Amino acid sequence: MSYKNYKDYSEYDKKTIIESLYIDQRLSFGQIADKLGTYSNKIRRDAIKYKIKIRDKSQAQSNAIKNGSHKHPTKGSTRSENTKNKIGKSVMESWENLTNKQLDARRKKSKQLWNKLSEDEKQARLNLANLAVRESSKVGSKLEHFLLQKLIEDGYKVDFHKERLLTNTKLQIDLFIPNMDIAIEVDGPSHFLPVWGEETLKKNKKYDKKKAGLIIGKGLKLIRIKQIHDYSKARALMLYPKLVHAINTLKNSNNKSIEIED
Repeated sequence: MSYKNYKDYSEYDKKTIIESLYIDQRLSFGQIADKLGTYSNKIRRDAIKYKIKIRDKSQAQSNAIKNGSHKHPTKGSTRSENTKNKIGKSVMESWENLTNKQLDARRKKSKQLWNKLSEDEKQARLNLANLAVRESSKVGSKLEHFLLQKLIEDGYKVDFHKERLLTNTKLQIDLFIPNMDIAIEVDGPSHFLPVWGEETLKKNKKYDKKKAGLIIGKGLKLIRIKQIHDYSKARALMLYPKLVHAINTLKNSNNKSIEIED
């Protein structure tokens, strides 16, 4: 369809054309202006004058991506590791800067979303969570893998989830630095919170205490990492220097154990 120059239309026709192109065809003001030989701010001002509802910035961007006039800002692009880490750190800091009132509001919203799920959806999510915990216990958590990789990169010799015979008991140590006789245990929330109930928590604490005693009794030194938060690479990067400091402290002192947290 061909159009006359915008200034040649009557007020009624201008309103009709803008409604058709902006509302029905979902063109932007810039695209409409190109068709009518004018400029986008003129179309926008007249749309406001004719009481045509203006799309907000988010709607406008989404619409521009859909109709192909703009590319998706991140689709097809690859962020560097440094950029990803900065984003992760920014997200982490934004959460930590929330007030108790804001945190309570987010918890309430999460609970509402959970309650809206069907029983089947809830069970499916619980099954996935349980599977993740079981897999983690077999092959190590994300934090353990991260720390393993960083230690190896820095030249440490590390045994990963290797069983060791400690006082006639086979125990699997999360990370072990053999030339320093330092054992590193990464304790997730189930080691200090009733994630699976109070009875399970009591058993976990009893086992952890026994394991620590056996490790130290064997003449080894122990670093316990208390993983309070969910894994994020940004937080792991902040934890790693604490671990290195703990390793150096144990290596150069008579201390038997150190506890750090993420």
